[in-house]
Amino acid sequence: MDNVLSKMPAYQRAIAKGHLGSCGANYRNLDRPIIAVVNSWNEIVPGHAHLRDLAAHVKRGIIDNGGHPLEFNTIAICDGIAQGHDGMRYVLPSRELISDSIEVMIKAHGIFDGMVLLGSCDKIVPAMLMAAAKLNIPTAMVTGGPMINQIKPSESKSARQQFIRGEIDEEKLVEATVKYYPTAGICPFLGTANTMSIAVETLGLSLTGSSLIPAISREKEQNAYDTGYTVVNLVNQNIQPRDIMTKEAFHNTTAVILAMGASLNSVLHLPAIAKECGIEWTYRDFDRISRKTPLLTQVTPNGGEYTVADLYPVGGIPTIMKELIPVLATNTVGVNGKSLAENLESAADADGVIIHSFTDAFSREGGIAVLYGNLAPEGAVVKCSAVPKEKWIYSGPAKVFDSEEACINAAQKGELSSGDVLIIRNEGPIGGPGMREMHRATEIIAAVGDAAIVTDGRFSGASGGLSIGYLSPEAAERGPIAFVQNGDRVSINIYERSIHWEITDEEYQNRKENYQPVIKDIKSEFLTLYGANTTSSAKGAVRR
Repeated sequence: MDNVLSKMPAYQRAIAKGHLGSCGANYRNLDRPIIAVVNSWNEIVPGHAHLRDLAAHVKRGIIDNGGHPLEFNTIAICDGIAQGHDGMRYVLPSRELISDSIEVMIKAHGIFDGMVLLGSCDKIVPAMLMAAAKLNIPTAMVTGGPMINQIKPSESKSARQQFIRGEIDEEKLVEATVKYYPTAGICPFLGTANTMSIAVETLGLSLTGSSLIPAISREKEQNAYDTGYTVVNLVNQNIQPRDIMTKEAFHNTTAVILAMGASLNSVLHLPAIAKECGIEWTYRDFDRISRKTPLLTQVTPNGGEYTVADLYPVGGIPTIMKELIPVLATNTVGVNGKSLAENLESAADADGVIIHSFTDAFSREGGIAVLYGNLAPEGAVVKCSAVPKEKWIYSGPAKVFDSEEACINAAQKGELSSGDVLIIRNEGPIGGPGMREMHRATEIIAAVGDAAIVTDGRFSGASGGLSIGYLSPEAAERGPIAFVQNGDRVSINIYERSIHWEITDEEYQNRKENYQPVIKDIKSEFLTLYGANTTSSAKGAVRR
């Protein structure tokens, strides 16, 4: 088939080829399908440090199938490094920045017939999927794959708690951390990074079985080559991302995320990706599907010592999806052109230990619950698979903080008590601005014992315990959370999907009328623009 470049006016085509020749392109190769190799490689983020090497294998696959690869980069932030300081404000907004940067490169040059996306980690993968949907040119993706931990999750957590208590020094904590995160690759727990990489596979935009292939392995290199080869087939057949990422594919992806008790950040990212596909996907879809989807794994932080690295040897995502067939749409199509039913024909059966069968599940319902009530009219989200059953019904007095730092400071001063409901507000997409993760707060507050967190901010995929976030509407939108005061009683019931705030209508109206909004001194034009133009977390924190 003719490529995009061949359809340019003759003079501009010649000039474009001349510029590409200046970069080393062979003139005769420029009539092949031109494939953008969109790489988020850098030397800062563990999930990305090996992507430059994988890109070389992608390019070989493209060339061997008759295409011509041209590589460019986009940015990537490490959530682990960005935790616990003001840098976390930039993480969620980077999603739109990355998506826009890919759109700009593809649209501005006007020469690309298809894309291979290389990415890992929390905001980069959803950003790339958003770009794929927006651009809607034939696309396949290579995700970085998980690293294989050398120590157990409990040993890593123990080292962190020892450091917080002053029992070990910085060097000892770093030594333990490097053993838990020993190589390039995605962090081994079931956080947002692995969750969204799994979503690429279940949406159909990466090859079946690819998302959990270990990062540093011959299999991952082969996967990169195969993906490069595959994208040229997609170009030749004119199969586009929106042909693959259908509403049924979003249903399947949500079911897998729920069956694994995966990251709560999926409630932000799947609706945002779906929007670019012209599909509405909401909190209510997560809760609807969760009620009929069993929990089949208990990978950390959902309890136990298994990590994502333990899933691949026992069948990985294909095995989980095979067990979930009763609740999946099996007519969806992957980048290899086969239906889900065909792609699962050779999947292994559940081993019964790491992956349970549909009829022998850990729980009859999925790992995420959406709570509604007078404190969260548009919903709030909890990873119920990481909450002990004895805390599914919880009630206590509110202690209110207008930032994560204020809550952490109170914890360090010993001002928090067992039985508190800690309200952390003004941390949403608009009010943050940027919707920081409250991961450091959950780690430090764990030392308090029996306490709950309720926030309009969000959580790391590694967070556990009774941590309720993504509450909408947020305080900056004058949602009810803005008017809570110290001592107000808050009641939570995960069984009934409710979160209730005990206040009379008269008192509510009085507080609303006398409310003074929190004004933050944000010295960033980028963040100020983001806060002014984003939507609530219930809408995916997408642009207005």
